[in-house]
Amino acid sequence: MADISPRELTRPVRVGDIRIGGGAPVAVQSMTCTPTTDAEATLAQVRALAEAGCDLVRVSVPTKAALEPFGRICAESPVPIVADIHFDHRLAIGAAAAGAAKLRINPGNIGSWERVDAVIDAAGEAGCAIRIGVNAGSLQKEVVERDDLTQDEKLTASAMAFVEHFESRGFTDIVLSAKAHSVRTTLDTYRRLARELPQVPLHLGVTEAGGVRQGTIKSSIALGALLTEGIGDTLRVSLTADPLEEVPVAWGILSASGVRRRGPEMVSCPTCSRCQVDMIPIAEEVERRLASCTKPISVAVMGCAVNGPGEASDADVGVACGRGQALLFCHGEVVRKVPEASIVDALMEEIERL
Repeated sequence: MADISPRELTRPVRVGDIRIGGGAPVAVQSMTCTPTTDAEATLAQVRALAEAGCDLVRVSVPTKAALEPFGRICAESPVPIVADIHFDHRLAIGAAAAGAAKLRINPGNIGSWERVDAVIDAAGEAGCAIRIGVNAGSLQKEVVERDDLTQDEKLTASAMAFVEHFESRGFTDIVLSAKAHSVRTTLDTYRRLARELPQVPLHLGVTEAGGVRQGTIKSSIALGALLTEGIGDTLRVSLTADPLEEVPVAWGILSASGVRRRGPEMVSCPTCSRCQVDMIPIAEEVERRLASCTKPISVAVMGCAVNGPGEASDADVGVACGRGQALLFCHGEVVRKVPEASIVDALMEEIERL
């Protein structure tokens, strides 16, 4: 019998029309950065994120004044909306009533258990899921002060205590995250959670990962490793950048991990002295044109016969360049020769036929 991945063991949680856990496709998330009180601007960003490939979008509800526009955002959004709540449990209750598909709360900063319980009751009444979000920088005081625990053990202990409390009240529509900015802590924590709480779907992320370059590197290492181990049911790549920058990185990680594909994967070799065409501009132009393609295919752009149809035979379509020309091939079979000036156009025409 084939091994069952941790992803398949988690129970399914319904978030609007999206299922998280239970072996469902790993869901991609991002978060708006517009003022929630500006419903028009926030909806525009939500729609752009959905078009880019987000399955659900998180929106902050920082004040009571944000609740009314938040309700409109939920009603008009093309994807389920997650309410991001901190400190004030009344905002979580209001967001559930306003139409949130999921609440994201850190029970450690909501206050007393009575306030947490009020949120649980409101979510249950509204049919709203809850993501329990634990962060390395905001752990319970009694856990932080324990010198006998490593950081990943502290995160796991906090998460397990919260999950136990929610489940003891009969509320199981929960997703769990336990984030840190350290790649090593992220890996150790999520591996522990997958062992200790195999029933709970996990939301992956490296918090405060940094700008586009550093954040992409850290997220790719941590999230990619976990995904290939079968851990993780939903994810967000957190970048200090326009949130639209996050989505292609998330999909790139999912694709490279072999977990989920949206759009093409480009396979291209590093240029070297064997190459007899101007390889870099060709590869860049192919990549640019593929940006709007949503076919889950592999496209090879190879610089010479050494890395030609043979090595890239598993690609759906590709080119192997020679002196001033290229061989166009599909699944390793040569289709025709094309001159250097027509390489990109010929490749894109073949992709259109797929």
